[in-house]
Amino acid sequence: MSPSIPPALRGRRAKAIAVALPVGLAGSLIVLPFTAQATPSPDAVISEVYGGGGNSGATLTNDFIELGNAGDGPFDLTGWSVQYLSGSPTPTSKWQVTEIKGAIPAGGSYLVEEAKGSGGDTALPAADATGTIALSASSGTVALVRSTTPLACLTAADCAADPNVKDLVGFGTATVREGSPATGADNTHSVARTAALTDTDTNSADFSGATPAPRNSAGAGDGGGEPTPTPSPTDTTPGELRIHDIQGTTRISPQAGKTVTNVPGVVTAIRATGSSRGFWIQDSAPDKDPATSEGVFVFTGSATPQVKVGDSVLVTAKVTEYYPGGQSSGAQSLTELTGATTVVLSSGAALPAAELIDAGTLPETYAPKVKGLNIEPLALKPGRYALDWFESREGMLIRIGDSRVVGASNTYGETWVTTKPKQNPTPRGGTVYPSYDEVNSGRLLVTSLTGAKPGANVGDTLAGTTTGPLDYSGYGGYGLQASTLGTVKSGGIKPEVAKKGRADELAVATYNVENLDPTDPQAKFDRLAEGIVKNLATPDIVSLEEIQDDNGAKDDGTVAAGETLARFVAAIQAAGGPAYDWRSVDPADKTDGGEPGGNIRNVFLFNPKRVGFVDRPGGDATTATKVVTTGKHGKDITLSVSPGRINPTSDAWKSSRKPLVGEFTFRGEQVFVIGNHFNSKGGDQPTHGAFQPPTLGSETQRLSQAKEVHDFVSGLLTKDMKAKVVVLGDLNDYQFSKPLTTLTRGGVLIDLMNKLPKNERYSYVYDGNSQTLDHILVSPAIKKPVYDVVHINAEFADQASDHDPQVVRIK
Repeated sequence: MSPSIPPALRGRRAKAIAVALPVGLAGSLIVLPFTAQATPSPDAVISEVYGGGGNSGATLTNDFIELGNAGDGPFDLTGWSVQYLSGSPTPTSKWQVTEIKGAIPAGGSYLVEEAKGSGGDTALPAADATGTIALSASSGTVALVRSTTPLACLTAADCAADPNVKDLVGFGTATVREGSPATGADNTHSVARTAALTDTDTNSADFSGATPAPRNSAGAGDGGGEPTPTPSPTDTTPGELRIHDIQGTTRISPQAGKTVTNVPGVVTAIRATGSSRGFWIQDSAPDKDPATSEGVFVFTGSATPQVKVGDSVLVTAKVTEYYPGGQSSGAQSLTELTGATTVVLSSGAALPAAELIDAGTLPETYAPKVKGLNIEPLALKPGRYALDWFESREGMLIRIGDSRVVGASNTYGETWVTTKPKQNPTPRGGTVYPSYDEVNSGRLLVTSLTGAKPGANVGDTLAGTTTGPLDYSGYGGYGLQASTLGTVKSGGIKPEVAKKGRADELAVATYNVENLDPTDPQAKFDRLAEGIVKNLATPDIVSLEEIQDDNGAKDDGTVAAGETLARFVAAIQAAGGPAYDWRSVDPADKTDGGEPGGNIRNVFLFNPKRVGFVDRPGGDATTATKVVTTGKHGKDITLSVSPGRINPTSDAWKSSRKPLVGEFTFRGEQVFVIGNHFNSKGGDQPTHGAFQPPTLGSETQRLSQAKEVHDFVSGLLTKDMKAKVVVLGDLNDYQFSKPLTTLTRGGVLIDLMNKLPKNERYSYVYDGNSQTLDHILVSPAIKKPVYDVVHINAEFADQASDHDPQVVRIK
């Protein structure tokens, strides 16, 4: 499993004209648009396209196309149509047509309702025209056409030359588009222009991903409400509501979906890059309720905010609850102000004091528990739960002092620290995850608003003061968006080196090499090879996970991995290691999960000068290996095929890697090795989410997989109770999880992770938690195994893989 995922890229538009104060005009009141990168169209254009209506995660029930008019007078649509073409048209593809009529008001919108899906719970505002076109959520082309006759063009050049095409938008990977296609569309996002209706004839420049905001010709919409009132530029009177009134005492704003007018605040920080731009404001006159936040994020989408830190502003906007990844992901929401009009009153205001988080600030208990129910309606108790404390400071300035790094910086500059240095520390400076009931409440994600990438390792210290607003993301939950970032002081950890085994010890290791294939740079092969030779001390057998086929993610039916393995073995030899041989079973194409086209599988490397492999023909993607008895009295056992797979046609392994079973000999003794890579934890609700405790949806399949392996080993031991069996690999679950207790049920296997001290039980670091996904288990006949997790990757910013390997030495 590789759950390290980039931060959510959110693209949504501001529907109203925004406001800025140019440099040198402090104290003046001025209203300007956020962006004016191109001359707006003089009249009608397509302003928004949404094809996710009724799809999974969608709120709106219908697809829609919205038109906009930047002209000074109404735009007549008599005899016109909107038309749709698939993103990858063939010579027989046809444009689908919805006739439209009436007019687009001057400076207004026109809404075309299209097909309805099976999901969603919110209808569109009253449509100006209705059709039945089912738009793709992710890729397609929409045209505004001066006719109701279907277009005949099927290429970008032909459509550009057709005089009936007034405007055209290709999105996703659409072949027919203006310039390059717009990006950001999915089940929960449309593609939309800014309020200025900028039209450069390049879709990618004019459109960005957006929270769907349909608006009809009457001005109703953007969630079904009335047109957003825009304050007069001379209206500098603060409105009735303050930020704490908007944030409220639960996770959902009492003003959600409503427009708020002239909300006062001071700009405390700005996010000026990416498609999730905006700025934070905070009230300098807080109330006395610790449950109500005094800060909020003003979302401007792909438009760069024109305000400055220290500006005193009034904001008129719609209150929105944004769910990173969609509401179905289980994430909490972030209360935001969208479609904002901002009046700058003055500049240079003092910022509210940032609240310090130290060892005593956050409660020990992480979240309320309501048996898997949604905690959103619950009143916040910031003195009792860490999640509630964070929510009650959402959008506010916070700060930390010297803080130990517990999750190494990733390629996006995200770094995890702990505010509770005594909370479950590991010997190397991390924070171990001991059980589902002990979520480490002191962890805090730190991201730099300036794009700085600290490159910190676990055990380092983020020294000095780090300050910024508290934000929420689907990846990691609450995090400090640092406008001031501390400096990194090294904690001095080094990659570990395993002790080399004695001549009479069999060394068996497991290593997830993270989607290794021939398209990877040689440097990755060399780093992984060095890990096996230097850090693991050249084990006799290495069970590998995530070996991809010979062309990696290219999806062309290739399943063989001989080139991948030959290159890896050569790199090991070049690093001073032995000439490993290998055994594996190629999967059937696209059946074993992982990266599409990659056909990952489990593989055994072995040193033929130290161990023998017992080859028994007949193993393939769908043939199950079985334990059979042999010998004069039927007391000996062997595998029917070797290498082979455990019951590969079972539903337990659907879209997942099948265990690889091999029969080895070492110094005349028989050893059975079972390499595993259970299904990932993707799809589980996040620990920081709205459902507590979170539902572990992916666990069901791992339980079935664990039962398959357990029953295979149990059957083997029934035939020979003294058999030596090693079960190992990336099991994608914790030592205290149900799948691991299923594997060890009845004493069939012993999980060696549980033999380590509690603060050393980890091989992986995720969201600042040192935890284990990788395991080595042995049968009872293996006495006094010497076991080691070799920390060379997971705690370091510079990684060859996101997993640490493990090795066991068996005498």
